[in-house]
Amino acid sequence: MSVPGARGAPAPHDDLQAGSPDVLRRELGVFGATMMGLGAMVGTGVFVSIGVAAGVAGPAVVAAIALAAGVAACNALSSAQLAASHPVSGGTYEYGYRYLHPWLGFTAGWMFLCAKSASAATAALGFSGYALNSFGFGAGGGPALTALAAGTVAALTLLVLSGIRLSNLANVAIVSVSLASLATFVLTGLPRAWSEGAANLTRFEGTRAEAAFWPALLQATALLFVAYAGYARIATLGEEVRDPRRTLPRAIVASLLVALVVYVAVGLVAVAAVGADQLGSLAEERAAPLELAARTFPWGGAGAVVAVGAMTAMLGVLLNLILGLSRMELAMGRRGDLPAALARLDPARTTPYVAVIGSGAPVLALTLVGDVRTTWSFSAFTVLIYYAITNLAALRLPEAERRYPRWVAGLGLAACLGLAFWVDRPVWIAGLALLALGLGFRAARRRLTGAEA
Repeated sequence: MSVPGARGAPAPHDDLQAGSPDVLRRELGVFGATMMGLGAMVGTGVFVSIGVAAGVAGPAVVAAIALAAGVAACNALSSAQLAASHPVSGGTYEYGYRYLHPWLGFTAGWMFLCAKSASAATAALGFSGYALNSFGFGAGGGPALTALAAGTVAALTLLVLSGIRLSNLANVAIVSVSLASLATFVLTGLPRAWSEGAANLTRFEGTRAEAAFWPALLQATALLFVAYAGYARIATLGEEVRDPRRTLPRAIVASLLVALVVYVAVGLVAVAAVGADQLGSLAEERAAPLELAARTFPWGGAGAVVAVGAMTAMLGVLLNLILGLSRMELAMGRRGDLPAALARLDPARTTPYVAVIGSGAPVLALTLVGDVRTTWSFSAFTVLIYYAITNLAALRLPEAERRYPRWVAGLGLAACLGLAFWVDRPVWIAGLALLALGLGFRAARRRLTGAEA
Protein backbone atom coordinates (compact mmCIF):
# COMPACT_ATOMS: atom_id res chain seq x y z
CA MET A 1 0.00 0.00 0.00
CA SER A 2 1.30 3.47 -0.86
CA VAL A 3 1.61 6.06 1.86
CA PRO A 4 0.23 9.54 1.07
CA GLY A 5 3.09 11.97 0.83
CA ALA A 6 5.68 9.32 -0.09
CA ARG A 7 7.62 9.90 -3.32
CA GLY A 8 5.50 8.66 -6.22
CA ALA A 9 2.42 7.97 -4.06
CA PRO A 10 -0.99 9.38 -4.93
CA ALA A 11 -1.45 12.30 -2.58
CA PRO A 12 -4.09 15.01 -2.77
CA HIS A 13 -2.67 18.42 -3.62
CA ASP A 14 -4.26 19.95 -0.57
CA ASP A 15 -1.77 18.02 1.59
CA LEU A 16 1.34 19.09 -0.32
CA GLN A 17 3.53 21.76 1.22
CA ALA A 18 6.18 23.97 -0.39
CA GLY A 19 9.61 22.45 0.10
CA SER A 20 8.24 18.91 0.24
CA PRO A 21 10.13 16.38 -1.89
CA ASP A 22 6.81 15.76 -3.70
CA VAL A 23 6.32 19.41 -4.77
CA LEU A 24 7.99 21.10 -7.73
CA ARG A 25 10.12 24.17 -7.05
CA ARG A 26 8.64 27.62 -7.78
CA GLU A 27 10.82 29.09 -10.54
CA LEU A 28 8.61 31.39 -12.69
CA GLY A 29 7.64 35.05 -12.23
CA VAL A 30 5.04 37.12 -14.12
CA PHE A 31 7.22 37.59 -17.22
CA GLY A 32 8.23 33.95 -17.43
CA ALA A 33 4.66 32.72 -16.92
CA THR A 34 3.31 35.18 -19.52
CA MET A 35 5.91 34.05 -22.04
CA MET A 36 4.95 30.43 -21.34
CA GLY A 37 1.35 31.30 -22.22
CA LEU A 38 2.46 33.10 -25.38
CA GLY A 39 4.72 30.21 -26.27
CA ALA A 40 1.66 27.97 -26.18
CA MET A 41 -0.53 30.39 -28.17
CA VAL A 42 1.75 32.08 -30.71
CA GLY A 43 2.46 28.99 -32.73
CA THR A 44 0.19 26.46 -34.37
CA GLY A 45 -2.81 28.73 -33.83
CA VAL A 46 -1.49 31.60 -35.89
CA PHE A 47 0.81 29.81 -38.34
CA VAL A 48 -1.49 26.89 -39.21
CA SER A 49 -5.01 27.07 -37.76
CA ILE A 50 -5.88 30.44 -39.30
CA GLY A 51 -5.35 28.76 -42.66
CA VAL A 52 -7.40 25.71 -41.63
CA ALA A 53 -10.25 27.92 -40.39
CA ALA A 54 -10.09 30.06 -43.54
CA GLY A 55 -10.74 26.92 -45.57
CA VAL A 56 -13.92 26.40 -43.52
CA ALA A 57 -15.35 29.93 -43.18
CA GLY A 58 -13.76 31.94 -45.98
CA PRO A 59 -13.25 35.65 -45.24
CA ALA A 60 -15.46 35.24 -42.16
CA VAL A 61 -12.40 33.72 -40.50
CA VAL A 62 -11.56 37.25 -39.31
CA ALA A 63 -14.90 37.40 -37.46
CA ALA A 64 -14.26 33.87 -36.15
CA ILE A 65 -10.95 35.05 -34.67
CA ALA A 66 -12.80 37.76 -32.73
CA LEU A 67 -15.60 35.41 -31.61
CA ALA A 68 -13.09 32.80 -30.44
CA ALA A 69 -11.28 35.52 -28.49
CA GLY A 70 -14.52 36.45 -26.72
CA VAL A 71 -15.10 32.85 -25.65
CA ALA A 72 -11.46 32.55 -24.63
CA ALA A 73 -11.71 35.71 -22.54
CA CYS A 74 -14.51 34.21 -20.43
CA ASN A 75 -12.51 31.03 -19.97
CA ALA A 76 -9.31 32.93 -19.22
CA LEU A 77 -11.00 34.89 -16.42
CA SER A 78 -12.45 31.68 -14.99
CA SER A 79 -9.03 30.02 -15.18
CA ALA A 80 -7.37 33.06 -13.59
CA GLN A 81 -9.57 33.14 -10.50
CA LEU A 82 -9.42 29.36 -10.07
CA ALA A 83 -5.63 29.34 -10.43
CA ALA A 84 -5.28 32.13 -7.87
CA SER A 85 -7.45 30.23 -5.39
CA HIS A 86 -5.85 26.83 -5.99
CA PRO A 87 -2.32 27.24 -7.47
CA VAL A 88 -1.20 23.66 -8.07
CA SER A 89 -0.18 21.46 -10.98
CA GLY A 90 -3.11 20.02 -12.87
CA GLY A 91 -5.30 23.04 -13.69
CA THR A 92 -8.97 22.14 -14.21
CA TYR A 93 -8.33 18.53 -13.24
CA GLU A 94 -7.66 19.78 -9.70
CA TYR A 95 -10.40 22.42 -9.82
CA GLY A 96 -12.90 19.72 -10.78
CA TYR A 97 -11.87 17.63 -7.79
CA ARG A 98 -11.98 20.58 -5.41
CA TYR A 99 -15.16 22.37 -6.47
CA LEU A 100 -17.23 19.79 -8.39
CA HIS A 101 -16.87 16.00 -8.27
CA PRO A 102 -13.98 13.53 -8.76
CA TRP A 103 -15.57 12.19 -11.95
CA LEU A 104 -15.72 15.68 -13.45
CA GLY A 105 -12.15 16.31 -12.31
CA PHE A 106 -11.04 13.16 -14.07
CA THR A 107 -13.03 14.09 -17.19
CA ALA A 108 -11.20 17.43 -17.34
CA GLY A 109 -7.81 15.76 -16.92
CA TRP A 110 -8.56 13.08 -19.51
CA MET A 111 -9.86 15.64 -22.03
CA PHE A 112 -6.78 17.79 -21.44
CA LEU A 113 -4.49 14.87 -22.19
CA CYS A 114 -6.45 14.05 -25.36
CA ALA A 115 -6.69 17.68 -26.51
CA LYS A 116 -3.11 18.70 -25.87
CA SER A 117 -1.64 15.49 -27.26
CA ALA A 118 -3.51 16.24 -30.49
CA SER A 119 -2.41 19.90 -30.39
CA ALA A 120 1.19 18.85 -29.83
CA ALA A 121 1.02 16.50 -32.79
CA THR A 122 -0.39 19.35 -34.89
CA ALA A 123 2.50 21.60 -33.79
CA ALA A 124 5.04 18.92 -34.70
CA LEU A 125 3.42 18.40 -38.12
CA GLY A 126 3.28 22.18 -38.63
CA PHE A 127 6.98 22.52 -37.84
CA SER A 128 7.75 19.68 -40.20
CA GLY A 129 5.66 21.25 -42.99
CA TYR A 130 7.36 24.63 -42.68
CA ALA A 131 10.83 23.06 -42.44
CA LEU A 132 10.39 20.82 -45.49
CA ASN A 133 8.98 23.68 -47.52
CA SER A 134 11.88 25.96 -46.52
CA PHE A 135 14.43 23.43 -47.72
CA GLY A 136 12.73 22.86 -51.05
CA PHE A 137 10.64 19.80 -50.21
CA GLY A 138 7.29 21.54 -50.52
CA ALA A 139 5.56 18.48 -51.85
CA GLY A 140 7.32 16.20 -49.42
CA GLY A 141 4.35 15.20 -47.30
CA GLY A 142 3.71 11.65 -46.21
CA PRO A 143 6.70 9.80 -44.76
CA ALA A 144 9.02 12.83 -44.78
CA LEU A 145 6.48 15.00 -42.96
CA THR A 146 5.70 12.43 -40.26
CA ALA A 147 9.32 11.31 -39.79
CA LEU A 148 10.59 14.83 -39.14
CA ALA A 149 7.61 15.55 -36.86
CA ALA A 150 8.28 12.40 -34.80
CA GLY A 151 11.97 13.25 -34.45
CA THR A 152 11.06 16.76 -33.29
CA VAL A 153 8.76 15.38 -30.59
CA ALA A 154 11.57 13.15 -29.30
CA ALA A 155 14.06 16.06 -29.19
CA LEU A 156 11.69 18.42 -27.33
CA THR A 157 10.80 15.70 -24.82
CA LEU A 158 14.49 15.45 -23.94
CA LEU A 159 14.65 19.24 -23.47
CA VAL A 160 11.66 19.23 -21.10
CA LEU A 161 13.40 16.53 -19.06
CA SER A 162 16.04 19.17 -18.18
CA GLY A 163 13.55 21.06 -16.02
CA ILE A 164 11.47 24.24 -16.04
CA ARG A 165 14.34 26.75 -15.84
CA LEU A 166 16.09 25.72 -19.06
CA SER A 167 12.72 25.15 -20.73
CA ASN A 168 11.69 28.71 -19.79
CA LEU A 169 14.88 30.24 -21.23
CA ALA A 170 14.41 28.33 -24.46
CA ASN A 171 10.77 29.43 -24.59
CA VAL A 172 11.59 33.15 -24.17
CA ALA A 173 14.05 32.99 -27.07
CA ILE A 174 11.56 31.09 -29.24
CA VAL A 175 8.65 33.47 -28.57
CA SER A 176 10.79 36.54 -29.28
CA VAL A 177 11.79 35.23 -32.71
CA SER A 178 8.22 34.19 -33.51
CA LEU A 179 6.71 37.59 -32.63
CA ALA A 180 9.36 39.38 -34.71
CA SER A 181 8.57 37.20 -37.73
CA LEU A 182 4.82 37.84 -37.40
CA ALA A 183 5.45 41.58 -37.23
CA THR A 184 7.42 41.19 -40.47
CA PHE A 185 4.51 39.29 -42.05
CA VAL A 186 2.01 42.02 -41.17
CA LEU A 187 4.20 44.95 -42.24
CA THR A 188 5.35 43.44 -45.54
CA GLY A 189 1.88 42.15 -46.36
CA LEU A 190 0.08 45.46 -45.84
CA PRO A 191 0.68 46.80 -49.39
CA ARG A 192 -0.85 43.72 -51.04
CA ALA A 193 -3.61 43.51 -48.42
CA TRP A 194 -4.50 47.13 -49.18
CA SER A 195 -4.70 46.54 -52.93
CA GLU A 196 -6.44 43.13 -52.84
CA GLY A 197 -8.45 43.40 -49.65
CA ALA A 198 -11.68 44.79 -51.07
CA ALA A 199 -12.19 41.66 -53.18
CA ASN A 200 -10.68 39.03 -50.86
CA LEU A 201 -12.53 40.12 -47.72
CA THR A 202 -15.93 39.93 -49.40
CA ARG A 203 -15.53 36.80 -51.56
CA PHE A 204 -17.67 33.92 -50.24
CA GLU A 205 -17.60 30.78 -52.36
CA GLY A 206 -18.82 27.19 -52.33
CA THR A 207 -20.29 25.84 -49.11
CA ARG A 208 -19.54 29.07 -47.26
CA ALA A 209 -22.23 30.97 -49.15
CA GLU A 210 -25.73 31.83 -47.94
CA ALA A 211 -27.31 29.10 -45.75
CA ALA A 212 -24.00 27.49 -44.82
CA PHE A 213 -22.47 30.74 -43.58
CA TRP A 214 -23.39 30.45 -39.90
CA PRO A 215 -22.48 26.77 -39.47
CA ALA A 216 -19.14 27.49 -41.17
CA LEU A 217 -18.53 30.51 -38.96
CA LEU A 218 -19.26 28.55 -35.77
CA GLN A 219 -17.07 25.64 -36.88
CA ALA A 220 -14.21 28.04 -37.62
CA THR A 221 -14.72 29.69 -34.23
CA ALA A 222 -14.44 26.29 -32.53
CA LEU A 223 -11.24 25.53 -34.45
CA LEU A 224 -9.72 28.92 -33.62
CA PHE A 225 -10.67 28.72 -29.96
CA VAL A 226 -7.94 26.11 -29.52
CA ALA A 227 -5.40 28.67 -30.67
CA TYR A 228 -6.17 30.82 -27.63
CA ALA A 229 -6.24 27.96 -25.16
CA GLY A 230 -2.53 28.23 -24.35
CA TYR A 231 -3.21 30.22 -21.19
CA ALA A 232 -4.23 26.90 -19.67
CA ARG A 233 -0.53 26.06 -19.67
CA ILE A 234 0.02 28.79 -17.09
CA ALA A 235 -2.61 27.26 -14.81
CA THR A 236 -1.19 23.74 -15.13
CA LEU A 237 2.22 25.13 -14.12
CA GLY A 238 0.71 26.80 -11.03
CA GLU A 239 2.88 24.77 -8.67
CA GLU A 240 6.04 26.21 -10.29
CA VAL A 241 5.08 29.90 -10.19
CA ARG A 242 6.31 32.35 -7.54
CA ASP A 243 3.61 34.30 -5.65
CA PRO A 244 0.88 32.45 -7.57
CA ARG A 245 -2.12 34.44 -6.32
CA ARG A 246 -0.65 37.54 -7.94
CA THR A 247 1.32 36.03 -10.80
CA LEU A 248 -1.20 33.61 -12.33
CA PRO A 249 -4.12 36.02 -13.03
CA ARG A 250 -1.79 38.69 -14.45
CA ALA A 251 0.06 36.25 -16.69
CA ILE A 252 -3.13 34.62 -18.01
CA VAL A 253 -4.81 37.93 -18.92
CA ALA A 254 -1.63 39.48 -20.38
CA SER A 255 -0.86 36.50 -22.61
CA LEU A 256 -4.44 36.41 -23.95
CA LEU A 257 -4.44 40.13 -24.81
CA VAL A 258 -1.15 39.92 -26.70
CA ALA A 259 -2.33 36.84 -28.59
CA LEU A 260 -5.60 38.55 -29.56
CA VAL A 261 -3.78 41.53 -31.12
CA VAL A 262 -1.39 39.24 -33.00
CA TYR A 263 -4.12 36.91 -34.31
CA VAL A 264 -6.40 39.67 -35.58
CA ALA A 265 -3.55 41.51 -37.32
CA VAL A 266 -2.16 38.38 -38.97
CA GLY A 267 -5.56 36.97 -39.94
CA LEU A 268 -6.74 40.24 -41.48
CA VAL A 269 -3.56 40.74 -43.54
CA ALA A 270 -3.40 37.07 -44.62
CA VAL A 271 -6.99 36.89 -45.87
CA ALA A 272 -6.90 40.35 -47.46
CA ALA A 273 -3.62 39.67 -49.24
CA VAL A 274 -4.08 36.17 -50.70
CA GLY A 275 -7.74 35.24 -50.17
CA ALA A 276 -9.34 32.76 -47.80
CA ASP A 277 -9.66 29.93 -50.32
CA GLN A 278 -5.99 30.08 -51.23
CA LEU A 279 -5.02 30.27 -47.56
CA GLY A 280 -7.16 27.23 -46.75
CA SER A 281 -5.67 25.24 -49.62
CA LEU A 282 -2.14 26.02 -48.45
CA ALA A 283 -2.98 24.78 -44.95
CA GLU A 284 -4.45 21.52 -46.27
CA GLU A 285 -1.72 20.75 -48.81
CA ARG A 286 1.49 22.06 -47.26
CA ALA A 287 0.70 22.81 -43.56
CA ALA A 288 2.63 26.06 -44.10
CA PRO A 289 0.06 28.69 -45.20
CA LEU A 290 1.65 31.89 -43.89
CA GLU A 291 5.06 31.24 -45.35
CA LEU A 292 3.71 30.52 -48.82
CA ALA A 293 1.43 33.55 -48.57
CA ALA A 294 4.40 35.72 -47.57
CA ARG A 295 6.33 34.60 -50.65
CA THR A 296 3.80 36.54 -52.75
CA PHE A 297 4.50 39.81 -50.88
CA PRO A 298 6.54 42.62 -52.48
CA TRP A 299 9.61 41.97 -50.31
CA GLY A 300 11.11 38.69 -51.43
CA GLY A 301 12.66 37.88 -48.04
CA ALA A 302 9.34 37.88 -46.18
CA GLY A 303 8.74 34.19 -46.82
CA ALA A 304 12.08 33.18 -45.36
CA VAL A 305 11.57 35.32 -42.24
CA VAL A 306 8.09 33.90 -41.69
CA ALA A 307 9.41 30.37 -42.18
CA VAL A 308 12.02 30.85 -39.45
CA GLY A 309 9.43 32.36 -37.11
CA ALA A 310 6.98 29.57 -37.86
CA MET A 311 9.51 26.87 -37.13
CA THR A 312 10.52 28.44 -33.81
CA ALA A 313 6.85 29.01 -32.93
CA MET A 314 5.94 25.39 -33.54
CA LEU A 315 8.85 24.33 -31.38
CA GLY A 316 7.65 26.70 -28.65
CA VAL A 317 4.13 25.30 -28.74
CA LEU A 318 5.40 21.74 -28.68
CA LEU A 319 7.71 22.54 -25.77
CA ASN A 320 4.88 24.11 -23.78
CA LEU A 321 2.45 21.33 -24.57
CA ILE A 322 4.82 18.62 -23.39
CA LEU A 323 5.35 20.68 -20.22
CA GLY A 324 1.59 20.97 -19.67
CA LEU A 325 0.90 17.33 -20.45
CA SER A 326 3.59 16.14 -18.06
CA ARG A 327 2.24 18.32 -15.22
CA MET A 328 -1.25 16.99 -15.80
CA GLU A 329 0.04 13.43 -15.67
CA LEU A 330 1.91 14.35 -12.47
CA ALA A 331 -1.34 15.57 -10.87
CA MET A 332 -3.33 12.53 -12.04
CA GLY A 333 -0.60 10.20 -10.82
CA ARG A 334 -0.74 11.82 -7.36
CA ARG A 335 -4.45 11.16 -7.06
CA GLY A 336 -4.24 7.63 -8.40
CA ASP A 337 -6.19 8.28 -11.62
CA LEU A 338 -3.04 7.31 -13.53
CA PRO A 339 -0.13 5.12 -12.37
CA ALA A 340 1.59 6.57 -9.28
CA ALA A 341 4.99 6.34 -10.99
CA LEU A 342 4.02 9.43 -13.01
CA ALA A 343 4.23 11.51 -9.80
CA ARG A 344 7.93 10.80 -9.30
CA LEU A 345 10.22 13.84 -9.33
CA ASP A 346 13.93 14.09 -10.00
CA PRO A 347 16.15 14.73 -6.92
CA ALA A 348 16.29 18.50 -7.61
CA ARG A 349 12.46 18.68 -7.82
CA THR A 350 12.63 20.41 -11.23
CA THR A 351 10.80 17.88 -13.39
CA PRO A 352 8.43 14.88 -13.14
CA TYR A 353 10.67 12.79 -15.35
CA VAL A 354 8.40 9.73 -15.72
CA ALA A 355 5.45 11.95 -16.67
CA VAL A 356 7.55 13.82 -19.25
CA ILE A 357 8.42 10.57 -21.00
CA GLY A 358 4.81 9.40 -20.65
CA SER A 359 3.50 12.58 -22.29
CA GLY A 360 5.91 12.48 -25.22
CA ALA A 361 5.00 8.95 -26.30
CA PRO A 362 1.33 9.50 -27.32
CA VAL A 363 2.21 12.77 -29.06
CA LEU A 364 4.78 10.93 -31.13
CA ALA A 365 2.17 8.31 -32.03
CA LEU A 366 -0.37 10.97 -33.10
CA THR A 367 2.12 12.58 -35.47
CA LEU A 368 1.86 9.41 -37.55
CA VAL A 369 -1.68 10.50 -38.52
CA GLY A 370 -0.01 13.11 -40.70
CA ASP A 371 -3.20 15.19 -41.16
CA VAL A 372 -3.21 18.70 -39.67
CA ARG A 373 -6.95 19.30 -39.95
CA THR A 374 -7.88 15.99 -38.28
CA THR A 375 -5.55 16.46 -35.32
CA TRP A 376 -6.58 20.11 -34.89
CA SER A 377 -10.34 19.38 -35.08
CA PHE A 378 -9.99 16.63 -32.48
CA SER A 379 -8.09 19.03 -30.23
CA ALA A 380 -10.88 21.63 -30.64
CA PHE A 381 -13.62 19.29 -29.40
CA THR A 382 -11.72 17.91 -26.43
CA VAL A 383 -10.38 21.26 -25.23
CA LEU A 384 -13.86 22.80 -25.38
CA ILE A 385 -15.13 20.06 -23.05
CA TYR A 386 -12.16 20.77 -20.77
CA TYR A 387 -13.01 24.47 -20.58
CA ALA A 388 -16.68 23.78 -20.06
CA ILE A 389 -15.66 22.06 -16.82
CA THR A 390 -13.34 25.01 -16.01
CA ASN A 391 -16.27 27.41 -16.19
CA LEU A 392 -18.51 25.05 -14.23
CA ALA A 393 -15.90 24.94 -11.46
CA ALA A 394 -15.65 28.75 -11.53
CA LEU A 395 -19.41 28.94 -10.97
CA ARG A 396 -18.89 26.97 -7.74
CA LEU A 397 -16.19 29.26 -6.36
CA PRO A 398 -17.04 30.71 -2.91
CA GLU A 399 -17.89 34.39 -3.12
CA ALA A 400 -14.87 35.27 -0.96
CA GLU A 401 -12.57 33.78 -3.63
CA ARG A 402 -14.43 35.19 -6.66
CA ARG A 403 -12.67 37.93 -8.66
CA TYR A 404 -15.04 38.30 -11.63
CA PRO A 405 -18.86 38.29 -12.03
CA ARG A 406 -20.55 34.90 -12.06
CA TRP A 407 -22.07 35.57 -15.51
CA VAL A 408 -18.57 35.44 -17.07
CA ALA A 409 -18.25 31.76 -16.16
CA GLY A 410 -21.84 31.08 -17.20
CA LEU A 411 -21.30 32.61 -20.64
CA GLY A 412 -18.05 30.69 -21.04
CA LEU A 413 -19.78 27.41 -20.11
CA ALA A 414 -22.60 27.94 -22.61
CA ALA A 415 -20.21 28.95 -25.39
CA CYS A 416 -17.92 25.97 -24.88
CA LEU A 417 -20.73 23.41 -24.88
CA GLY A 418 -22.35 25.09 -27.87
CA LEU A 419 -19.19 25.24 -29.98
CA ALA A 420 -17.93 21.75 -29.14
CA PHE A 421 -20.39 20.06 -31.48
CA TRP A 422 -19.76 22.34 -34.47
CA VAL A 423 -16.58 20.47 -35.39
CA ASP A 424 -16.90 17.65 -37.94
CA ARG A 425 -19.31 14.96 -36.70
CA PRO A 426 -16.87 12.02 -36.92
CA VAL A 427 -14.44 14.02 -34.79
CA TRP A 428 -16.81 14.70 -31.89
CA ILE A 429 -18.18 11.15 -32.03
CA ALA A 430 -14.59 9.88 -31.71
CA GLY A 431 -14.05 12.36 -28.86
CA LEU A 432 -17.09 11.07 -26.95
CA ALA A 433 -15.95 7.49 -27.51
CA LEU A 434 -12.52 8.33 -26.14
CA LEU A 435 -14.12 10.03 -23.13
CA ALA A 436 -16.18 6.88 -22.47
CA LEU A 437 -12.99 4.83 -22.71
CA GLY A 438 -11.30 7.07 -20.16
CA LEU A 439 -14.19 6.91 -17.72
CA GLY A 440 -14.27 3.14 -18.07
CA PHE A 441 -10.53 3.01 -17.40
CA ARG A 442 -10.96 5.06 -14.21
CA ALA A 443 -13.82 2.89 -12.97
CA ALA A 444 -11.85 -0.31 -13.59
CA ARG A 445 -8.71 1.11 -11.96
CA ARG A 446 -10.62 2.27 -8.88
CA ARG A 447 -12.29 -1.11 -8.55
CA LEU A 448 -8.99 -2.98 -8.80
CA THR A 449 -7.21 -0.71 -6.27
CA GLY A 450 -10.17 -0.48 -3.92
CA ALA A 451 -10.05 3.32 -4.05
CA GLU A 452 -13.08 5.48 -3.40
CA ALA A 453 -14.86 6.97 -6.44
